[in-house]
Amino acid sequence: MSNEELVKELREALGPALKSVVLYGSAAAGDFVEGVSGRDVLVVAERLAASELAALAAPLAHWEAAGNPMPQLFTPEELAGSADVFPIELADMRQSRRVLLGDDPLTDIDIDMGLFRIQLERELKTRLLLLRRKYIACGGKSEAVAGLMAASVSTFLVLMRAALRLYNELVPADKTLALEKLSQHIEFDRRPLSDVLALKKRKQKPAAGEIDSLFARYLAAIETVVAAVDQQLHPKST
Repeated sequence: MSNEELVKELREALGPALKSVVLYGSAAAGDFVEGVSGRDVLVVAERLAASELAALAAPLAHWEAAGNPMPQLFTPEELAGSADVFPIELADMRQSRRVLLGDDPLTDIDIDMGLFRIQLERELKTRLLLLRRKYIACGGKSEAVAGLMAASVSTFLVLMRAALRLYNELVPADKTLALEKLSQHIEFDRRPLSDVLALKKRKQKPAAGEIDSLFARYLAAIETVVAAVDQQLHPKST
């Protein structure tokens, strides 16, 4: 299902209540991988009551069936009031976006960096704890560990790109370039994340022993970044 087909079906479903459709993320940034990445979309509608959601069910089912995540759905008022809750997500949307329909709803969104820092710390630590728990649940099965890393790497790359904003850098839209820039501020081995991203993009899996080694290096790199961000946000007195 193409972007144009999605917009057509959304217009048929909502009519004039559909205000904006925005493509964001990797598909807008240029690092989209066909068959691996999904196309992220923001939909802004005048109303999103039960009747509108029912009307959206069919077109969004078609969109998901094409391998894309469910779009983010907001009314204009909800979007305007969400910068304090989703500063990382909205900062990323603002950076890499292409308006497919209507006005750009992100133009006037202001990001509070204090709230951004709070969300970043919470998300990094939450994702690290979850990674550890899910690794234990893999029970030492290499295929499950490979799947866990592949499923988690995009989120960690997004959060590491967000961490780069702490250093007042011009943040590249490309996640791997942002990772390279972050390594200029935080001393960590970025290669495991690049290797896991490559693992996600290819069908052939490394040997079992390589998976175990890769996870150990992947976990260590993430732990180093989490600790550095914690130190950046809560500097210890000497």
